[in-house]
Amino acid sequence: MNISYWIVAGLLALFYLYAGTLKLIRSRDQLRPMMAWVDRVPLPAVRALGAVEVLGAAGLVLPPLTGIAVPLAPAAAIGLVLLQAGAIAVHLTGEDRRIALNAGLVVTAAVTVWLATGL
Repeated sequence: MNISYWIVAGLLALFYLYAGTLKLIRSRDQLRPMMAWVDRVPLPAVRALGAVEVLGAAGLVLPPLTGIAVPLAPAAAIGLVLLQAGAIAVHLTGEDRRIALNAGLVVTAAVTVWLATGL
């Protein structure tokens, strides 16, 4: 197994597991201080984004770990790139213009795609 993949994908998976879990279990009022965009998005959509993030985190780790359906790992990373591209669009259309974290996540997920193709 490629150790660089595990480092990058593991950190990315931890981030998305944390962020997705927060979106799944916290109320809109609890999310607002961290995520200014939650007032512009229906709560079921926020919950769905959280579920997608948790599933993306699992997709980065479980297929290579188990050796079952390994091509799902780069597919999950591509999905996370697309998720963050959408997040950047949402940030730029609102009054919250802070996209540095999103851009960093796009780059990290893209590197994960590249590393996952070598598994």
